[in-house]
Amino acid sequence: MGTLVVIPARLGALRLPRKPLRLLSGLPLIVRVWQRISQMNIADAVVVATDDESVASAARQAGAECVLTSDKHSSGTERVAEVAAQTRFRGYRTIVNVQGDEPFIGPVAVRGTAQLVSSGRFPIGTAASRASAEILDTPSLVKVVVADDGRAMYFSRGPIPFLRDHTDRPKLGERTLQHIGVYAYSPEALREWVSLPSHPLEEIERLEQLRPLAAGLPIGVAVTSEAPASGIDTEEDLQRANARWDAFMAGAVTNAG
Repeated sequence: MGTLVVIPARLGALRLPRKPLRLLSGLPLIVRVWQRISQMNIADAVVVATDDESVASAARQAGAECVLTSDKHSSGTERVAEVAAQTRFRGYRTIVNVQGDEPFIGPVAVRGTAQLVSSGRFPIGTAASRASAEILDTPSLVKVVVADDGRAMYFSRGPIPFLRDHTDRPKLGERTLQHIGVYAYSPEALREWVSLPSHPLEEIERLEQLRPLAAGLPIGVAVTSEAPASGIDTEEDLQRANARWDAFMAGAVTNAG
């Protein structure tokens, strides 16, 4: 089999309580994300993975396949791995993790991430968007530095690459990249990722992808000119998302056509 997309959704978000069930243009956020990914026609199967029956019920009512998972996972990747380990999903050769609070993620980022793994180029894939140097000093935006062969060298909330001399600003060019939180894995790489112990860099930066990177697992990066997806973490984020959703979807349909 080909590609499995898993959308992990945890009910117990601290900054936005019951986040997967909050409404985006009249439907639960998790349903909007599932609809968005399903409409991309990128995967052979799209599954919602959650630790709460109320989220599972909302997803199933909308027509989504849903798997109840442990409430002990510390990351979305661990939740995805639990799903991928189930017998009915073991035949998939590429597993994609799309976060349950990313309704604005673009198809180019998702498809490019999946192709890095399905093509055999990398055991793990992710995506990044070209951005202006202004993002470098914003800790909430994760940056990535990419080698010439497309491999991630490092991810950080800090300014990378660091501009030591401002006269070198033109050299930044297209090397200022904002990470997009989508991942693809081969089954073997996914199992290895979750078997690794937590790494100090992962804990310092609060970035789960530093665990496999520090262990030597190559992570390919699909670079896109799509605008970075806007995650939903706060009440203000949700209000902004509702304000732009209808226009966003109208544009998505137009571009698809």
